[in-house]
Amino acid sequence: MLIFPAVDIKDGRCVRLVQGKKDEVTIYSQDPAGMAREWERQGAEWVHVVDLDGAFSGVPRNREIIKNMVQSLSIPLQLGGGIRDLMVASGYLELGVSRIIIGTSALDNRRLVTSLLEEFGPERIIVGIDARDGLVAIRGWEDVTTVKALDLALEMKVLGVKRIVYTDISRDGVLQGPNIPAIQAMSEGAGLAVIASGGVSTIDDIASLREIPGVEGAIVGKALYEGRLTLEAALKAARN
Repeated sequence: MLIFPAVDIKDGRCVRLVQGKKDEVTIYSQDPAGMAREWERQGAEWVHVVDLDGAFSGVPRNREIIKNMVQSLSIPLQLGGGIRDLMVASGYLELGVSRIIIGTSALDNRRLVTSLLEEFGPERIIVGIDARDGLVAIRGWEDVTTVKALDLALEMKVLGVKRIVYTDISRDGVLQGPNIPAIQAMSEGAGLAVIASGGVSTIDDIASLREIPGVEGAIVGKALYEGRLTLEAALKAARN
């Protein structure tokens, strides 16, 4: 299983939010690209990056920072946040981002997902499914829909998606452990590769995720920044 250190960008800084609330922000670094390089130095094989400004506004806001990351890292980077049209998506992939994550647009614009899959293939296009109480949340988690997360995953599978990032919003940034039953239900029900996000804070959390068939990775954020978990320990647990 892979571990993805998270680098969330807001106002040009590396931050973490609590349950996606943009007014509950903690700043951890003034240099997100430098933070990504530090995770690489500590052994990260991937970095998970979110343009929070883009997620809230629907328009990419941190392209230059992301460009700097791509140019200065030797490990791959996956990116989400504000990628809602073909031009933006293509631009990031051509910039050197290894994989992009389509969130809100997966619900609003099926044609975009299909076009991206046809042009770039399923290894470079991930759908991000963010859920609160099992229902899909969009636009930076500000709007909760009536669409069930599993139903959306199954629709994406029909389109040709192979991999999703599944986030339980209630667990994000609160260090209370991932929602194992929900993640297991998603993995088993959708039959897709799942990258789990939200709540990972201990070695036991990683061990529990590793045991779920179909879960190929875990995104770890606040636990690393708060020193609850070292990246070295997380990587060892993921590799068993």
